Amino acid sequence: MTEQKVAVVTGASSGIGAATARRLAADGFDVVLAARRTGRIEELAKEIGGRAYTLDVTDRAAVDAFAAEVGRVDVLVNNAGGAVGAESVELGDPADWRAMYEVNVIGVLNVTQALLPALRATGDGTVLVLSSTAAFAAYEGGGGYVAAKHAAHTIAGTLRLELCGEPIRVIEIAPGMVKSEGFAVTRFRGDEQKAAAVYAGVAEPLTSEDIADTVSWAVTRPSHVNIDLLVVRPRAQAANHKVHRES
Repeated sequence: MTEQKVAVVTGASSGIGAATARRLAADGFDVVLAARRTGRIEELAKEIGGRAYTLDVTDRAAVDAFAAEVGRVDVLVNNAGGAVGAESVELGDPADWRAMYEVNVIGVLNVTQALLPALRATGDGTVLVLSSTAAFAAYEGGGGYVAAKHAAHTIAGTLRLELCGEPIRVIEIAPGMVKSEGFAVTRFRGDEQKAAAVYAGVAEPLTSEDIADTVSWAVTRPSHVNIDLLVVRPRAQAANHKVHRES
């Protein structure tokens, strides 16, 4: 009997992470949900038959303890991340920049480093980094987030080079405009009006489920197929700065 494959999803308490956890469970994975909000991941784990681990990906000691406990890992989805603030470079708070770098970059580094031995041990591991189209183009008010996602993109590209010849794939998925739970609200520090304005007039921005579907497709390709980089946008968005908005 083939042993059930295990997928670890960070930032699994809401949005893209929660949708990805649901989708991978439906695909037959034993899903390990890792996030800071214990209640949310425990509820979702119960719903999908997964395992919940309270985890702050920026806490290396906690990540190492998690890695020691989790056991087998076939797929790692580095989803934990987010944006804080929309100030200009001139007015940006260094603490916000540091917080974004810690979760979007050091968090990816921590979890990937800690789980690589387990991924390697399966003989067929997959590391997936959820970056963003912000990893490829700057925009006003996005300096700290853009810088962090450029760094996450660099981790994926460098890791792929360094692991060449080993049985581990490195996939990067870069979403464009996604109307996911909480992302814009967090960015605008709870201002629901500013958050809503991001999507104003856009008939169909991407959903968390759209990205979960993309993650599922990428990690379930045959082992020899590596989706190096997949950029996903809604039809209404031709580029970060070019979005069709209906009046």
